[in-house]
Amino acid sequence: MSRGLDNLKQQYIGRFAPSPTGSLHFGSILAALASYLDAKRNNGLWLLRIDDLDTPRLEPGADARILAGLEKLGMQWDGDVLYQSQRHEAYSDAINQLKSKELLYNCHCTRKLVAGKPYSGTCSQLSLGTERQYAVRVKTEAEPCILHDLIQPDFKQNLNKDVGDFIVKRSDGLYAYHLAVVLDDAYQQISHIIRGADLMDSTPRQIYLQKMLGLKTPLYAHFPVATDLYGAKISKQFGAIDVLSTNQPTAILFNALNFLNQKPDSNLLGATVDDVIQWGRENWILSNVPKLPAIIAPEEFLSQK
Repeated sequence: MSRGLDNLKQQYIGRFAPSPTGSLHFGSILAALASYLDAKRNNGLWLLRIDDLDTPRLEPGADARILAGLEKLGMQWDGDVLYQSQRHEAYSDAINQLKSKELLYNCHCTRKLVAGKPYSGTCSQLSLGTERQYAVRVKTEAEPCILHDLIQPDFKQNLNKDVGDFIVKRSDGLYAYHLAVVLDDAYQQISHIIRGADLMDSTPRQIYLQKMLGLKTPLYAHFPVATDLYGAKISKQFGAIDVLSTNQPTAILFNALNFLNQKPDSNLLGATVDDVIQWGRENWILSNVPKLPAIIAPEEFLSQK
């Protein structure tokens, strides 16, 4: 179910882009709600994209459960759902564009060899042929990138020093997240990206690719990540619970608004989902969102493991 796009070129276009690796959990609901309310408070569109490029991690039927979960929570997206798996031609064209600018090189270094350190450019001086499949890296610059976030303090990163040349196509042939998200945001004309603070560190890579591909950079706002009692991010990868299976939608929305410091009226706990969403649309204040990297989630939304 979706509402038609009347004017895709209006000023504000936001988006929610979940990966179909499981059902909605509290962390993903925060991302959906914050991006939805900010778009609607600004009379904008809210688009939905399914980031289904990482095929080994996909869970059958997860995309349908995500769509049903959003509707159950009263968040209706605008237009048709975009699937990354339908966008391979665009990613291939971008690879060719970067290659024509001599910004790419093949790399045979394993993840274990790099071990989370800034990539030193080991393979940039090698001539690796096509007899096997290599990862493809993009050359970075030494100039600092400063992210002027709409929530968090300014974030500064020197890609060459802090990250190194990064992968835009994996050795298994799959296109990397950073390349795909940049191209898809441009394709959907996204103007504002509201997402978790755990992605701040990767934003300079996306800004760099936007620059190299001649694309416009959206405005970014990163809200605090929801964590467990030990500081670990709530995620599907680490057993986050499907909150819609154990909690009432109204209570979920109320807790999410509280987490985002929107100060919802207590009488909303007895209201309908539509009433809570309408209150959020009318009262959302982005500047109220805590300027913190992480906050512990309410106990009822934590994994029972």
